[in-house]
Amino acid sequence: MIDEIAEKVDAEERITVEDARRLMAHPNVTELGMLADAVRRRRWPDDVVTYNIGRNINYTNVCWVRCDFCAFYRPPGSGEGYVLPREQIFRKIDELVAAGGQTPKSNEILMQGGLNPKLRIDYYEELFSSIRERYPSVHQHCLSATEIIYVAHISRLTIPDCIRRLRDAGLDSIPGAGAEILSDDVRNIIGFRKDRVHEWLAVHRAAHELGMHTTATMMYGHVESVDQRLEHLKHIRDLQDDTGGLTAFIAWNFQPDDTDLAADNARWNGRVATGYDYLRTIAVSRLFLDNIPSFQASWVTQGPKIAQVGLKYGVNDFGSTMMEENVVSAAGTSHTNEMTLPTMLRLIRGAGYRPARRNTRYEMVN
Repeated sequence: MIDEIAEKVDAEERITVEDARRLMAHPNVTELGMLADAVRRRRWPDDVVTYNIGRNINYTNVCWVRCDFCAFYRPPGSGEGYVLPREQIFRKIDELVAAGGQTPKSNEILMQGGLNPKLRIDYYEELFSSIRERYPSVHQHCLSATEIIYVAHISRLTIPDCIRRLRDAGLDSIPGAGAEILSDDVRNIIGFRKDRVHEWLAVHRAAHELGMHTTATMMYGHVESVDQRLEHLKHIRDLQDDTGGLTAFIAWNFQPDDTDLAADNARWNGRVATGYDYLRTIAVSRLFLDNIPSFQASWVTQGPKIAQVGLKYGVNDFGSTMMEENVVSAAGTSHTNEMTLPTMLRLIRGAGYRPARRNTRYEMVN
């Protein structure tokens, strides 16, 4: 029974890690959804689900880290490695602006890549400043914490100085990618060369102290335990308590196809997370992360129908139009072609909500 936890939620009391552990084991996923939906409606009382006009741009696939869960990267020297030419990036942004209009900072580019040893701080400064000057309607939501840590390292900068220079060049906010599971025990298995938990948190903390907003993510459903998922959520909640700089939380499950991790059954249990696991995870996350305003659907990995159901499990935002997606699709799963803007609007309305366009700061765009 979870009646006493439901009473806490109704009284707007913070639930504990032990409460969240009990919720993760609760057999009735629908009851979890009802609790999460009540919390979501308390924060977002209008029957509105937001969405964003945005585009993913993967500027390079060259990466020396070789994470076992990633099928996108190519090691330095690979004939399949690339760095997109500036004009090709501009053409992609031209398509985004044509779809999203000219309202300042109304369109989002989510630009991420790998840890490319040839790209130092000057590359990013020149790229961001050229985009800012050419496209005033575009909000640059770019670079994972992992990329920023590496750029700072090879450019011999501190993390705050690196972020400051990127911000001054045109970077507007930082996505939550690279978090995976914020447990060093997990990171030692799925990507032992990557940054440690305290380093990922330090990037977001430094960005918040510089007045920037960031998002938080979680990639679950691989080697982690339930307790390690909760450890991840506790790190996120504590960071938000300290800084208040996180605008949204996005969770998705590990996509195993064509990854080294999936090929190694000694480390990965081989059980792909289901739609029920997704709904359970986002519902418990909504209840536990009481200080993060928006939860974004992950239709890219879950598909449009589960994402639509997720709107009753604590999710208040349907995410971005994306226009293209290369990282998840490299692992064999992508629903990008299914998710046109008319389809997104239809799914939101079909769930009983009114769609409303937002910007990256979760402000409504007329």
